[in-house]
Amino acid sequence: MNPQTPHTPEHKYPGVLISALRGGSGKTILAVGIAAALRQRGVAVTPFKKGPDYIDAGWLGMAAGRPCYNLDSFIIDRDQLLCSFHRHARDGAMSVVEGNRGLFDCINTDGKTSSAELAKLLGLPVLLCLDVTKTTRTMAAVVGGCCQFDPDLVLAGVILNRVAGARHEAILRESITTHCGVPVVGAVPKLKQQAFPERHMGLVPTEEHGWVADSVAVAAAMAERYLDLEQILAIARSARGLMTPPPPAPICQPPPAEAGAPVIGVIRDSAFQFYYPENLEAIEAAGGRLVFTSPLTQDRLPAVDALYIGGGFPETHAEALSRNAGYRDDIRDLAARGLPIYAECGGLMFLGERLVIEDHTYQMAGVLPISFGFSRRPIGHGYTLIRVAAPNPYFPVGTTLRGHEFHYSKVLEWRGRPADMVFSMTRGGGIADGRDGLCQGNVLATYTHLHALGAPEWAPALVRAARDFKQRSA
Repeated sequence: MNPQTPHTPEHKYPGVLISALRGGSGKTILAVGIAAALRQRGVAVTPFKKGPDYIDAGWLGMAAGRPCYNLDSFIIDRDQLLCSFHRHARDGAMSVVEGNRGLFDCINTDGKTSSAELAKLLGLPVLLCLDVTKTTRTMAAVVGGCCQFDPDLVLAGVILNRVAGARHEAILRESITTHCGVPVVGAVPKLKQQAFPERHMGLVPTEEHGWVADSVAVAAAMAERYLDLEQILAIARSARGLMTPPPPAPICQPPPAEAGAPVIGVIRDSAFQFYYPENLEAIEAAGGRLVFTSPLTQDRLPAVDALYIGGGFPETHAEALSRNAGYRDDIRDLAARGLPIYAECGGLMFLGERLVIEDHTYQMAGVLPISFGFSRRPIGHGYTLIRVAAPNPYFPVGTTLRGHEFHYSKVLEWRGRPADMVFSMTRGGGIADGRDGLCQGNVLATYTHLHALGAPEWAPALVRAARDFKQRSA
């Protein structure tokens, strides 16, 4: 479809993409506040997150009252991304998409994986969050530069953040509107109350503290007080629609679980909470029945035909995980019997022998002969590009996988064979020596996080392995 071809109504969705000049400018809190405030006004908000992120997505989902879906053009191909946006955006009155990093930042110089390119692909206007600390008229030059840098981008409004006072705000407003013609749709002062505590490079996971609702309420009140929500709604309604229509067949909804469907256990709690909604939906779509479980609340692993352990922060729950010997023994014994297990990052750490945190050692499941310590700085951070180099239960040899990694853990001891690591890293750190993907029997554990839309082989393979295990165990 030519970009100039008129869009049919079903391909035009009201919405905005919220971006910034850099990370740490406050766009997440603003996006959460906008989503929560509009929801309070009765607007059905569909949240999305651009970039590989679980934590911000969790907050956006809490604010909107519905799952937040990932839109990442490095990990997910264009057609799948468009199809996912089409499927979910049509269920709400307005989409709120939070960008990542700076508006034009990407993995190289062509801009194809930037927030700006995503906004153009989805036909969404951009709201630019500006950290205006210790600056006035210069910010107009910055906004003007953004407008000229990509004239095809619809920069529809700016939000001033960390404003020092009324005089500061007045100069900024006049400078930007006069020289750039871009409306200022909000001005947020420097807020003393820290309602959103930070961890590592993002916000604390929503599962880790009980005052999430209060934090979201603070963000909503901030948006109501300092932002022009009516103007933001008007900007959202001006969205021109998808630059390219989605593929004819939308992503199917997961079918109802059939009688006798293999049971896929998912460890989900405050230690292991990093799951893309699409990954869980893909398992159901492949014919698996999900059962959620937790070593923090259950003494034994429930009856399952496969196990999926996502990422998280097991180090913050190391003592509780170590104490639960029965649960760990169940996993180790079932792994020895051939239970299919797929684990990412925190799940990889849990399947190892021990975690060493400062002067304390905590026993883990002992499925894999590897132990971990921790660094004060990220050991792996960013996108990964993987070639499947050796046989394993889930991916054909030669497959290329795109994912991401982010971890502070490091390998202290590894007593396996080099051949046990079945992924060759083209981009990213992996476990060691340019390799990732520890594979023993039906267990595959990796530092890389995968998205089901970018790795369509994964969920069907996991369900097939679960069905085979179920039949063997009957």
